[in-house]
Order: sequence, then structure tokens, then C-alpha cells
Amino acid sequence: MGNRNRNTAIMLIVAGLFILIEHYVSFFTIAALLFIALGIYKIRSSPDKTGYVILVVGVFLLFSGHFTFILSVVLISLGLFYMKSKQAHREHASMKQSLLESFKRDKEPWELKNISMWNVVGEVYMDLSLVMLEEKETTVVLQGVLGDVDIVVPEFIGVSVNASALIGQIKAGNEKETGLVNKVVWQSPNYESSDQKVKLIISYLVGDIDIKLV
Repeated sequence: MGNRNRNTAIMLIVAGLFILIEHYVSFFTIAALLFIALGIYKIRSSPDKTGYVILVVGVFLLFSGHFTFILSVVLISLGLFYMKSKQAHREHASMKQSLLESFKRDKEPWELKNISMWNVVGEVYMDLSLVMLEEKETTVVLQGVLGDVDIVVPEFIGVSVNASALIGQIKAGNEKETGLVNKVVWQSPNYESSDQKVKLIISYLVGDIDIKLV
């Protein structure tokens, strides 16, 4: 089973790279991605609707005449997801793939187990102050193309964060990266001593990632 998953991941990555090489990334594509990143930033930083307008414009530009580019990015992202999920989870974990995902857990107690999620467009909101953890350390892998991730972490849970976004913004504790090629590796001060730990591995092509301590 492990070799089959690895071979599937490699085939997806190779297929995506082949398509990407055959159809080079144009200035038009880069401009569309920048519109998307700016739209996400505006949505998070401003109460008006300007960010949504910019985001829609960016998505429209990207999809119009750039299907092969989008397909290549999706295949590469999905291949990397399979590989990273296999590395992150030594034992059985739940894996979920979807085009559109809205995962919200913030209104009542909920159970969190080792999980990996991949989506083309994803919205994730987790309030860990309401979570029930069965294991001493739980690993969560979130990956995809376009993502908006908000995770609230209470002081009694230790958290380790390894997050990356080609375009967008990452905030985790006192660490913040904005712009292009962002990566944040951070852990809460109580991580080593905590009885309950959550390990977050997050990676999006365009992402707004916010890990808040409360």
C-alpha cells in the first residue's frame, strides 16, 4: 500500500510538471495570482467588500485561458500532499480530498484525530479550546491551492507549526510573513512540557494562515 501511494504521488507530480513546462507561466498568470493574494489580504484587513471584488477578478483571470496551468498546479499539489501526508503520519490517519472545502469547528465540543486534508479552495476554522484529543500528540496536515486557515489554540495545548504559502500571509504566535514565498516554523513556549500537543503542517499556493494563541 505504501509503495502504491508513493508511486501515485510521483506520477501526479511528474504529470503536473510536464504540463507546466509545456505551457510556460506567463506574466498574465502571475498578475492573476497577485490579484488573488491581494484580494485575500484585503478581505482579512478591511471590513468593506473591495477584497472580494479583487479576489473574483483574480480567479476569473486565472481561469480564463489558463486551464493547463491550473491543472498542473493541482496535480503537483496533490502529489506533494500524498508524499507529505505519508511522512507526517506514522500510523493510520484520516485523509480527505475535495475541490471546495469549508471545515468549521467552533460552536461545540468536537473530536480531533490525525487528519490530512487537501482541497483546491479551502476555508478552515478550528477552535482547539473546544477540542477533545485522544492522543498525546495529534498531527493535522492542511494543503491545497487556495486556502484561508484560522486556528485558535488555548494555552493548555502545545502547538507546533510548519506553514508555507507561495503567495499570501502567515501568522503564528509572534511570527509573521507576508508577500511571496512565505514560510514559518514555530512552536508555542509550552510545547515540550504540554500533556496535549497538536502538530500543524500547512501548505498552500495562495494562502492566508493565522494561528492565534488565547
